[in-house]
Amino acid sequence: MIEINHLSAIIPMTPDARSDVWKLSCMLLDTGPVALSTISLRIGMLATHSPSHPKMILENRRMITEKLAALWDTGLEVQMAWLDMLSGDHTPWWTTSLRILEPLHKRAIDNSKRLSRES
Repeated sequence: MIEINHLSAIIPMTPDARSDVWKLSCMLLDTGPVALSTISLRIGMLATHSPSHPKMILENRRMITEKLAALWDTGLEVQMAWLDMLSGDHTPWWTTSLRILEPLHKRAIDNSKRLSRES
């Protein structure tokens, strides 16, 4: 019978696990300012264009579509993590967190780059 070290499920013990935790912390530290930048750029667009302006209509439509796609990706990862947990598979929190945050991080950076080019 395989003995599972319960402490290793909470504290990253291996170099690969520590590397994943480092990636996760860098991703979290990067996502916050990028999200604030995206919000400020969108507020700037709202301040300079009327809501019925074609550029704003397209941007709002794109924003909603991207948010729904990000929600779908994140929900799928969360559901896969729950199914893994229910089936008895042991996936560490840092791996699950990375998988959940990666699509959101990528979309936030892409949005910020696109909006800064457009403004």
